[in-house]
Amino acid sequence: MAVEKRSSSTYVDGSWSDGGSGSSYVSRSPSTGLVLGETVTSSTDQVDEAVAAARRAFRGGEWSTWTPQMRADAILRFADILEREKESLSRMMAQEVGTPIAACRSMQVGGPIDVLRWYAGMAIKGPRGGYEQALSTYDNPVASGSLLHYEPVGVIACLPAYNYPLNLLVWKLGGALASGCTTVVLPSPQGMWTTLRIFELLDEVGLPDGVVNLVTGGPDIGIHLTSHPHVDMVSFTGSDAVGAQVMAQGAVGSVSKAVLELGGKSPNIVLPSADLEATVAASILRFARNAGQGCAAWSRVLVPEDKVDDFCRLADAFIETVKVGDPLEEDSVVGPVISAAHRDKVEGWVAELLERGASWGAGGGRVDGLDEGHYLKPGLLRDVNPDDVLADTEFFAPIGMIFGYRDVDHAVELANNTRYGLASNVFGPLDEALEVARRVRAGTVTINGGSGMRPDAPWGGPGRSGVGRELGEDGYAEFFEVKHIQYALAGITRPPGT
Repeated sequence: MAVEKRSSSTYVDGSWSDGGSGSSYVSRSPSTGLVLGETVTSSTDQVDEAVAAARRAFRGGEWSTWTPQMRADAILRFADILEREKESLSRMMAQEVGTPIAACRSMQVGGPIDVLRWYAGMAIKGPRGGYEQALSTYDNPVASGSLLHYEPVGVIACLPAYNYPLNLLVWKLGGALASGCTTVVLPSPQGMWTTLRIFELLDEVGLPDGVVNLVTGGPDIGIHLTSHPHVDMVSFTGSDAVGAQVMAQGAVGSVSKAVLELGGKSPNIVLPSADLEATVAASILRFARNAGQGCAAWSRVLVPEDKVDDFCRLADAFIETVKVGDPLEEDSVVGPVISAAHRDKVEGWVAELLERGASWGAGGGRVDGLDEGHYLKPGLLRDVNPDDVLADTEFFAPIGMIFGYRDVDHAVELANNTRYGLASNVFGPLDEALEVARRVRAGTVTINGGSGMRPDAPWGGPGRSGVGRELGEDGYAEFFEVKHIQYALAGITRPPGT
């Protein structure tokens, strides 16, 4: 395919301009290593221009006069445009991220369309309780009335990760548009090629100038944006290490609000009463889909001690049926990890664990016959020390670990033996699984696999999984500040404010 070299990589105040950094980023296909495109990235001066444009649009531009219905209509137009471009966007992401094409259509594009349509409804509904709420009276020497008035936070720096470039962008952009905020988006360089196309489509929506802005670049651009004094909120998805830096940068720049989704090492508890054989395929696919590049992958499988051998045997047989291959082929189930450097890092972690006594319980290693691209065969490591730091390290690869437990109390102890707390799963009869789910420390606990992402349910978790929530009414509330308006109901009998 022809390589597209793109100089116009910066979208500010409704117009495209050439990147001013003097540097470029080369986007490569993780499945072939071939160059997809080359992008001249933005300068720090262009970041300043983007933030200034967003601030103008928020503080007094046309956007500030738009009604909730107008915002909802714009979000629905964006959803319809994405629906129209679903196949082309799916193919772009299959090439840039490596997600198999069938999963791209559902997870990478279909999911974001559903989220946008949900946010359109929330634009009209407002935050929980509405845009303005009256407080009930209480025993107070001075009779007064109070209103809680919810207004948009302001300028939001949006930094989505590469693994779900449209999903994570829409989670941030949908809430911002619904609430009335303005944005400056900085995509991961590894998701840049797709994001540039998404912004071309956003240009069709008809938003006022300055409402959405795009800058591109690496860590220097990220630091400049997240520490900018005129950014009111930072919404970041990525690793916990970088998330901690982002929070610190925002605090230095403007003490800005931060919403951080930082990943996990999610447990998958197979209860003694569960049908072991019925859990195997779902367990493997849940840590291997998108080549394991998902923050909620069930990467720690917990089974009764006397069933570890049986689970590994069944898992090994199932992995042999899973096609690892070209993400543009319809029957591929697992594609490549994002880069050769990342594959090397993961293989280094595996080598360390094997040296310390771990072994492959199922699958694992490279894929025979796939010499091009950055492929890894799904695998399940056993005999890992649950207290090893690598047992609680997010691999972002199609590799899980299996641990045996003595009883359910021990299973819960192992499940909660993590710095993270984003997601988890419990397999077993509903009544038993519910009791265990309530004891697991995680923002989301599915039972028997759940039934997929819901835009009306909050996403996030405690510990190093981040700060705040995305989606659901809790996630939508992050885009608002609350103002207390108080007034006397009778004559003032004491100085105001006392």
